Amino acid sequence: MPVNCTHMDVIVIGGGIVGVATAYQLRAAGHRVCVVERHATVAQGATYGHGGTVLPTPLDVWFGPTFMAHRQDAKNGVIRKTGFNGAARDFIRQLNTLQEPDAFARQYSRLRPLVESARDAMADMEARFGLEFEQSTGQLYLVRTAQEWERAQSALDLLRRFEVPHHVLSAAECAALEHSVPTEPAFAGGVLFETERTANCPLFAKLIKQTLDAQGGVQFQLGREVAAIRVDGERAAVELVPRVGEPLRSREVDVISADAVVVAAGVGSLPLLERLGLHLPLHPLRLHTLVAPIAHEECAPHITVIDAVKRITVTRNNHRLRIAGGAVLQAIGQTDKPLGEPLTKEALALLGQATHDWIPGAAKISAAMPWEGVKLLSPDGLPVVGNALHPRLFVNLGHGPAGWGLACGSARLVADLVSGTVPDLPPDTVAALGAERFGR
Repeated sequence: MPVNCTHMDVIVIGGGIVGVATAYQLRAAGHRVCVVERHATVAQGATYGHGGTVLPTPLDVWFGPTFMAHRQDAKNGVIRKTGFNGAARDFIRQLNTLQEPDAFARQYSRLRPLVESARDAMADMEARFGLEFEQSTGQLYLVRTAQEWERAQSALDLLRRFEVPHHVLSAAECAALEHSVPTEPAFAGGVLFETERTANCPLFAKLIKQTLDAQGGVQFQLGREVAAIRVDGERAAVELVPRVGEPLRSREVDVISADAVVVAAGVGSLPLLERLGLHLPLHPLRLHTLVAPIAHEECAPHITVIDAVKRITVTRNNHRLRIAGGAVLQAIGQTDKPLGEPLTKEALALLGQATHDWIPGAAKISAAMPWEGVKLLSPDGLPVVGNALHPRLFVNLGHGPAGWGLACGSARLVADLVSGTVPDLPPDTVAALGAERFGR
């Protein structure tokens, strides 16, 4: 069971959206927090290139009937690199078990309370501090073929079941709503979410850091990398890699101690946890983003346009378009190596093609700034959140590409568990998110 203390010193490893949100919720619960981030500031890793979708709907979670439904590379927006090992094949096989509608419905039902908790947490933060982070309302999911539309029906069933506000539209209605969408070539239709939002994820993370800096109680150790985690019966600690150019000193100088440690460092979490004996079957996805200037204002969309099957999001931010997706599924051992020019070109071509298909003439792709980063996806599509392996060790990772706002809900759950407070989430959701669901 987690340690139950009223006020604790907690180390959060990772300064992306998950780590910053976790620090905020821990501080709100009365704890003192130290965030250790290897970059020079927050939101510089996978957070930096996030597509913008704040919270996931059943149409864009990275599991279910429309995810990896095709064997051909890139038909669903995911490029599978050849030379997979057994772990990668097992990962795909497990995700494929959730394509069956009943299995998909059960799994999304477990995720849904976290989505709503995240919505409440974000609303509270926005109202409290008056945050402005390029929020925009309205998302239009578009589906190409009748076959893909049929696969999406179980997701539409869940929208109705959970009374998520939405409108199912014909192709003509989509084009009438969003003038940038062409009616030719013909497509199957779309789904409009008038109240769902997209926003600037790294800006949000930086604003939360500014808020924490002003309030006090949270220290940021920037430009520091964690070498190892220590946990014992009384305390927890992290060992830090010496700074570049720093003279070699005794090991104890580079150790920070606390009452608990939360690992929220994305793909960098895995080796730290493995050294403690915790092996999580999470898999890296290399995601791509193009930030392109608007080529022709009359062609630019006024709401976010999402290719529902290829999971490519096109969001307008002022005079630019953020086009995100183009996932490449690699073997785990390849994550720290360059992707290679052919695969990078293929991934970016997917983004450019989706933009041409759905909003032709809107983006100046030739002048776009590319980005790529690695995010973790779990074999059951759910993040890994909660106490793990030791009463003083907690994890908050594996959120995947869909819905960066989930971090605010999972951060609230971690803060409850660290505090020894019973979470507001249903017990089956808490269990479904826990690391112990994978065994050891």
